[in-house]
Amino acid sequence: MKKNIYNILKGTFLVSDDSFKNWRFILFVSVLAIIMIASSHSADKKVYEIARLKNEVKEMRSAFVDGRSKLMRLKMESHVVIVMKEKGLASSVIPPKKIKVKAKN
Repeated sequence: MKKNIYNILKGTFLVSDDSFKNWRFILFVSVLAIIMIASSHSADKKVYEIARLKNEVKEMRSAFVDGRSKLMRLKMESHVVIVMKEKGLASSVIPPKKIKVKAKN
């Protein structure tokens, strides 16, 4: 047991005659570790992208609601009357009459 630990600490398992098996295993584990790290970075990148897009959607929704409320205020009759008074137009005092057209058969 002690001898195995000393061999590992000294690194003799890497330079012995059958060390090719050990090197293959070490390379295999290293490649797996690199793949795992790359996958983790990719997942983190996607999480940050999702958070950024959610914030962008919130901002756009807020701008949409703000624009819709401004449009509602602009379409109100009281606002239209004020704008028309500035241009010199006033609402009629005489109520509108319905015009009926009789078709000739």
